[in-house]
Amino acid sequence: MRQFTVPQFIDVESKIIGPITARQFVIMLIGAVFIGIGYKIFDFALFLLSGFLIFGISTIFAFFKINGRPFHFFVLNFIQTAKKPSLRVWNHKIMDNNFKIEPTIAVAEEIPKKEEFHSSRLTELSLVVDTKGRYRGGESNETEAIRNI
Repeated sequence: MRQFTVPQFIDVESKIIGPITARQFVIMLIGAVFIGIGYKIFDFALFLLSGFLIFGISTIFAFFKINGRPFHFFVLNFIQTAKKPSLRVWNHKIMDNNFKIEPTIAVAEEIPKKEEFHSSRLTELSLVVDTKGRYRGGESNETEAIRNI
């Protein structure tokens, strides 16, 4: 049989520049582009404020992890959860109009009495079961009935 190498650590992203992965590099590059656009559009005070804000947001998205998953997965899961509420309420008034429940009369049935076994009889039956029917001591009508089953 041929042996194959099983890949390990498949969830680790490859590093391109030192400890920075390709995903982190692209997120920081997009943040730098937005900061550059802000430099051209805004005056200097507004540029500094928006630059720090954009730099902080892009750094959080690039490097911050929650439960070992990148931050953008957390944001996407949060948005999906906010859109779709987990609490579901059943409006039983609509169902009551569609169905009518009629009262039923309970009929008491006679419960048959169970056959009582004595401890000596239980011991014999357990021996029959344990020996898979090979036990032949103390032959009685009940033992023969059990064997015939």
